[in-house]
Amino acid sequence: MDTNRDHTADQFLRLIQESRRGKFKIYIGMSAGVGKTYRMLQEAHALLRGGIDVKIGFVETHNRAETHALIEGLPMIPRRKLFYKGRELEEMDLQTILNTHPELVIVDELAHTNLPGSKNEKRWQDVVEILDAGINVVSAVNIQHIESLYDEVHDITGIEVTERVPDRILQMADEVVNIDLPADELITRLKEGKIYEPGKVETALRNFFQADKILQLRELALKEVATAVERKVETMLPVNTQFKHERLMASISSNHVVARRVIRKTARLAAYYQARWFVLYVQTPAEGSNRIKLDVQRHLINNLKLATELGAEVIQVKNKSIFNALVDECGKRKITTVCIGKPHFNLLQVIWRTNAFNQLLNTLSESDIDLVILS
Repeated sequence: MDTNRDHTADQFLRLIQESRRGKFKIYIGMSAGVGKTYRMLQEAHALLRGGIDVKIGFVETHNRAETHALIEGLPMIPRRKLFYKGRELEEMDLQTILNTHPELVIVDELAHTNLPGSKNEKRWQDVVEILDAGINVVSAVNIQHIESLYDEVHDITGIEVTERVPDRILQMADEVVNIDLPADELITRLKEGKIYEPGKVETALRNFFQADKILQLRELALKEVATAVERKVETMLPVNTQFKHERLMASISSNHVVARRVIRKTARLAAYYQARWFVLYVQTPAEGSNRIKLDVQRHLINNLKLATELGAEVIQVKNKSIFNALVDECGKRKITTVCIGKPHFNLLQVIWRTNAFNQLLNTLSESDIDLVILS
């Protein structure tokens, strides 16, 4: 069997599929109210004047007069009505979009969670289907909804963002545009009632809309778009001018807090280097299926699911030695960088484990593998 020929055929099939997929543009902002929806609607009008078959799939104006005014004159695909908990609610009608098959569809609030009974759980999953059908999409998302930034956003705002978008969705985008606005202008817009209704303004000022928080989120948004541009440039360069091909391995334990941080930070590194990456969990006898606590097992399963959603290949192995398993898997997968969490040892553990840690360092060094310790 000619495996090389099969591999070449698979590559060509992927090229064909990618050429059929719709083009994807994402507007990113540091928060609500910076003007993402407004800009999308302006673009829709310009495309419509240029002869493009544009439809609004879903737009949320939040009762902002200036945004609402821009909807006038734009063809809209009617929303699907659903009854949920005794109320009639509306969702984007995915099937009608696919059946109508416009050239381009505007889909707001990429991180939105669909109502129970919808085909997909998340709106970003709807968008993937629309793109796969060959329909171009313009969408928008706030920086705090990007999965791998969860910890950084939580540290800045103290808010646990529940609706999140996997980084791979941003990596699918053909164009990522940052909608920037100085912090003082954003706060002025809030006070003038241009973002939220009057009853919510004071609460927003006390919590999310503080100048120091906005500035930090603004920096995250700028960095995200800069990274997206770098990725695009690197993938367009001739093969012989690209960086060495990185392959990252995140080694996690059943400590769910540390594991989540390691997974998210490794996802960021993998996105930056456009690298294939893996997440390794080594089950030692002490964490066998009949000995591991149920809550620990549940957190572990959730973290492995998170890793998969972020684009990692998950590896689970049984071994008495985490060190031996890690070294073995690095060799099998041709890993260039290993990412681990910062050890939280007490003095006695340090005495016992220093030798193993030094052995790991020496082995990785001999194999020309970088070690990154993530806080």
